[in-house]
Amino acid sequence: MIVALVVAIFPIFYTLMASVKSNQELLANPSAIFPEKFIFDNYVQAWQLANFKQYTLNSVHMAFFIVVGTIITSTIAGYVFERGKFRGKDMIFAFVLSSMFVSLGSLTLYPTLMIAKFFHMNKSLWGVIIIRVLGLNVSNLFIARGYIATIPKEVDEAAKIDGCSFFGIYRHIMFPLLKPLIATVGILEFRNAWNDYMMPLVFTMASPKRMPLVVGVVNLKSTGEAASNWNVMLAGTAISIIPMIIVFLLFNKNFISGLTAGSVKG
Repeated sequence: MIVALVVAIFPIFYTLMASVKSNQELLANPSAIFPEKFIFDNYVQAWQLANFKQYTLNSVHMAFFIVVGTIITSTIAGYVFERGKFRGKDMIFAFVLSSMFVSLGSLTLYPTLMIAKFFHMNKSLWGVIIIRVLGLNVSNLFIARGYIATIPKEVDEAAKIDGCSFFGIYRHIMFPLLKPLIATVGILEFRNAWNDYMMPLVFTMASPKRMPLVVGVVNLKSTGEAASNWNVMLAGTAISIIPMIIVFLLFNKNFISGLTAGSVKG
């Protein structure tokens, strides 16, 4: 476990330490972990060179709506597949679940872009948001259904006696009980949305001011001054990493319980 921890944490720690070094020190002695002198001006330069203020706001905007939308769609889909009674439910779920084992990578980008272009959603982050939300991440669906399966069905039956409809049970009874699941799906989807690069790049190529932070970090490499300043580039990378670390630390407890709750019941 200690070895696994070191392997996982070291790249992040090295990036954070290198981001406060001078460029000369970084190039002269790249193997040194701790800087001789902490230079926080690297962050100021990265913020100004790549317009990181606007890019950060764009990333927060995109991640917020993707997370909220995905929580709603994933929990509803998990509830329907677990508690719903309709013909072919298991077969449909099997087909949806099988898509987890098919990875087409960037091959789906072009047809997705054509669909977005047809609906005039291909020039803003709203196109990315709608596609990510309605695309329904299968991993989130699998986790959601497993967690909902741990909630006793007697809860549903008691609500039905009180006159609750199927979706009324979800809204008033089920959803408030899904806090660990919501935290789990929220963190997983925030990570995906915050780190998403290819689709936001394509959708905002014609509107650079709408680019999210990760796209801005990559573009920093082509910025004249930053292209030769690895310390500035690493500072930009650190800026994009820090929000993800903060979110995980805040919701770590609920994240773990949400993952493990559905794993003990088939």
